[in-house]
Amino acid sequence: MKLLLINPNTTVAVTEKVLGVARQMVEPDTEIVGATGRFGAAYVATRSAYAIAAHAALDAWAQAIDQHGDFDAVLLACFGDPGLDGLRELCDVPVVGMADASIQLAASLGKHFGIVTGGERWGPMLREFVASRGLLDRLASIQTVAPTGGDIARDPEGSLALLAQACRAAADAGADTVILGGAGLAGLGAAIRDQVPVPLIDSTEASVRMTEAVARTKPAAPAHDAPPAVSCIGLSPALARKISGL
Repeated sequence: MKLLLINPNTTVAVTEKVLGVARQMVEPDTEIVGATGRFGAAYVATRSAYAIAAHAALDAWAQAIDQHGDFDAVLLACFGDPGLDGLRELCDVPVVGMADASIQLAASLGKHFGIVTGGERWGPMLREFVASRGLLDRLASIQTVAPTGGDIARDPEGSLALLAQACRAAADAGADTVILGGAGLAGLGAAIRDQVPVPLIDSTEASVRMTEAVARTKPAAPAHDAPPAVSCIGLSPALARKISGL
């Protein structure tokens, strides 16, 4: 089985960080191929960077298909899931979003959930994302810390106390479960789990498990109409071929 893990920002070190966590979790016969955005922000932390990352995610997917052939499932490894719905429109295999998988899991484990992530501008962006998934009434709290996920990825040990404090604040605000969200925070859940009074979901772990699980079910192609072929200008040849239906 072969999975594609897309990091739509341009920091290869973040891709490698998530791949390292993911490869420790999957079955021995599961291959994971990583793809990093060719353009855009080093780490997604603003609306403008998010908009560019959606394009970068589609581009990375198309490039990976050209280079590696077909995959059994795709994981969009960026909390906030830029480009998720576009990928689901184009792909004929399941596409799992890191944020989408995490909030669905959290909602199944308790009545209310909280989110902790890096980057202060993510607060309203994530609230809108949760609302788009129909789960805003289940959201107890979003706690953002000043360092971005990229900052945390560069100095994870220096951020653990701050993240644990934010998780406890989310629990105090009424969360039955708390999501530690962000590719740059991959694997940090285990380091602070015993400091949080409610179940803590590491977004990388949750989304990797869901991606492998749906791939192993070998589902039929998603039940959606193929998008109409359109003529495009300025896209990479790989993405232009996918969008044009060639």
